[in-house]
Amino acid sequence: MRGLRRWWDGTAGGLPATFWYLWAGLLVNRAGAFAVLFLSLYLTAARGASESLAGAVVGAYGAGGAVGVLLGGVLADRWGRRATLVAAHLAAAGLMVGLAFSRHLAVIAALAALVGIAHSMPSPAFVAAIVDVVPEHRRSRAFNLQFWAFNLGMAVASLLAGLLAEASFLALFLVDAVATLAAAVLIAWKVPETLPHGRTGPVGSRPDQAGAGRTAGEPVAAGAGRSRPPGLHTALTDRTFLVFVGLTFVLAVLTMQTSTIMPLAMRADGLSPSAYGTVVALGGALIVVGQLFVPGLIDRRRAHRVLALSTGLLAVGFGALAVADQLWVYLAAAVVWTVGSMLAAPPNAQINADLAPPELRARYQSVFYLTFPAASFVAPTLGGVSLQYLGERHWLVVAALGLLAAGGHLLAGPSRERRVAAQRVAAPARASQPVG
Repeated sequence: MRGLRRWWDGTAGGLPATFWYLWAGLLVNRAGAFAVLFLSLYLTAARGASESLAGAVVGAYGAGGAVGVLLGGVLADRWGRRATLVAAHLAAAGLMVGLAFSRHLAVIAALAALVGIAHSMPSPAFVAAIVDVVPEHRRSRAFNLQFWAFNLGMAVASLLAGLLAEASFLALFLVDAVATLAAAVLIAWKVPETLPHGRTGPVGSRPDQAGAGRTAGEPVAAGAGRSRPPGLHTALTDRTFLVFVGLTFVLAVLTMQTSTIMPLAMRADGLSPSAYGTVVALGGALIVVGQLFVPGLIDRRRAHRVLALSTGLLAVGFGALAVADQLWVYLAAAVVWTVGSMLAAPPNAQINADLAPPELRARYQSVFYLTFPAASFVAPTLGGVSLQYLGERHWLVVAALGLLAAGGHLLAGPSRERRVAAQRVAAPARASQPVG
C-alpha cells in the first residue's frame, strides 16, 4: 500500500486543482471528438461524394488545423488561455451542429475547414495554461498525464464513433457537439485565466521587453533589438527552438506511419483490416495501461538522452517491418515503437515549455504543434511513393531517418539544456523589470 502511494505521488501528486480541471476538459474534448474520424465515410456513404472529393474535404479539415494552431497560439498569448479555450470549444460545437444538418458538399467542405481551425486552436492554450499553473519541477508528470488523457480520450472516441456511426450519422455529429459544449462549460466554470498578470495586452508593450534579461543564445525579437516587439516571428527565427521542432517533425513523421503507410503494407502482406485494427488497438492499450509508469522511468534522466532513446526505439520498431509478413511481427514491432512514443511525450513537451519565453508560451506551442499537420501531409504523400517504388525497403529508409533524428538529439541536446539553464538564471532579473 505504501509502495502504491509512492507511485501515485510520483505520477500525479502535487499538481494544482486547475491542472486537473484542464486535464478533465482535455479528456472530455478528445473523448467527444469522434465525428471527424468518420467524416470520409459519412461523405461517401451519406452524401454521395467520390473518394477523391471526400479526401479533399478531409484535407480541408487538416489545412484548417494548421491555421488553427497558429491562431490559437496568438490569441492565447494576447487574449488569454481561458478565453481562447472557451471560444474555440463553443465555435467547434456550433460548427459541428452545422455539419450535422448541411447537405451541400461545398458547405460541408467550408465547415470542415472551420472545424479544423476550431479543433486545433485549444492545443497551444491547453499547454500554455499547464505551464502557467504547474511548478517547473512537476511539469514532466503533468505532460505525461496530458498525453495519457489525450490517448485515453481517443480510445473512447474510436469506440463511441463506431457505435454511433452504425446508428445514425446525425447522432454522431450532435453527440460530438454536446461533448465539446460540455468541455467548454467545464473550462468556463472551473478554470481561471492563467495568463501571467500584466500580459493580457499585446506582447512587447513594455519598451525594455525585447532585450531585458536576455542571456547568451536567447533569440532577439525579429533581429533588430528593441525596434520590434517579440511575437510569432520570434519563435520562427529562434534557431535552437527550430532545430528541436525539426527533430520533433521527424518523430511525428515516424508515428504517422501507423495510420498512413502501415495499413497499405499490411494489405500487401495479405493481412486483413481487422489485423490492422488489432495492431492499432495494442498500441492504444499499451499507452492507456503503461503511460502512468513512465515518470518513474525517466525522472532524473537528461531529456535529450531520453528523446534519443525513444526516437531510436521508433526507428527500430518501424525498421523491423522490412521483414514483417505475419501479424505477430507487426504486433511485436508495435510494442517497440509504442514504448518509444510513450517515453518521448513528457520530455518533448517539457523542452518545448522550457525554450519558450513566458510572454510567448502559446506562440511557441503553436509553432511546435504545426509539426503534426505537416507530418500528416508529408508522411502519406512521400511515404506512398516510397512504398510503391522501394517496397519493404521503405521501412529501412524510415529507420535511417529515425536514427539520424536520435543522433540529432544527442548533438543538439547539451547546448539546448545550457540555454534553458541560462534562462532560469536570468528569469528573476526579467521578473524584476518595472512595467513601462
